[in-house]
Amino acid sequence: MSDSNAIVRRALKTGTVVPGFNIPYLPMMEPVVRALRDAHSFGLIMVARLEWLKFQSGSLAAIQAEYARVGDARHTRLHLDHVPVIDEDNLRVDVAPVFREALALGYGSVMVDGSRLPLAENIAATRDVVTLAHAAGVAVEGELGAVMGHEAGPLPPYEELFASGKGFTDPDEAARFVRETGVDWLSVAIGNIHGAISGAARGKQKVEARLNLDHLRRIREGVGVPLVLHGGTGIRKEHVQAAIREGIAKINVATAIRQPYEKYVQVSVARAQEAVYETTLAILRDELEIEGNAVKLVNS
Repeated sequence: MSDSNAIVRRALKTGTVVPGFNIPYLPMMEPVVRALRDAHSFGLIMVARLEWLKFQSGSLAAIQAEYARVGDARHTRLHLDHVPVIDEDNLRVDVAPVFREALALGYGSVMVDGSRLPLAENIAATRDVVTLAHAAGVAVEGELGAVMGHEAGPLPPYEELFASGKGFTDPDEAARFVRETGVDWLSVAIGNIHGAISGAARGKQKVEARLNLDHLRRIREGVGVPLVLHGGTGIRKEHVQAAIREGIAKINVATAIRQPYEKYVQVSVARAQEAVYETTLAILRDELEIEGNAVKLVNS
């Protein structure tokens, strides 16, 4: 198994967290890596399928090539984020070729999202990816529950979503899902939402989310694997810190670094890169409070 899995499990054991930074534009990668290095922190460099289809990351190969140029094994690993079985446009995706390509390119961990499927179908689809990836020694992240925000059209009011628990990961289903898929990490829905990726909402401030920590605790008690929080941007700091104590070992960050890049790239790529660097450094030091955590996560 690739050491990405050992690193995330070590984060869980030591009470820290591994941030995953999405790279929708290739020039964003260098300043993210630089910030991780300067903060002596560890993080995953990630690309999701929608980021090469709807943004400008190019392809799995383009991200891997840029990572080979600027990555730093003391502070980073490469992760394939969201590959949905049913995508944000409600279209079925043939995921197997995507995962085969990622494995051939050397991605250290991958994420399959079958959350729009009924439970039994999600289990079957995730198990297929686990079988494929584990044969190559690569860790797999799955998702159960609806982390909303990538769908077309506006979301229901956030308070309505939170109060109803709509889409929250069911603890009993989570235990079954992990047991029957053999997945290494589990992405959960506990009040977190993704940032908007299309239309006028792309540039708007993300809704401030909070987390149902009692619900998270019930999930954690039944699964026995590291848990993942998608939609990390905009969640209240105290909720994030509490979630880390309750089993969140990986947290995804996308909107917080994408929006500064998109704002300043109109001035220059260099200015946009500095905005990404400054924002990433602030997230590591002030929001996540993980400055210096690389030393306890990565074997030198």
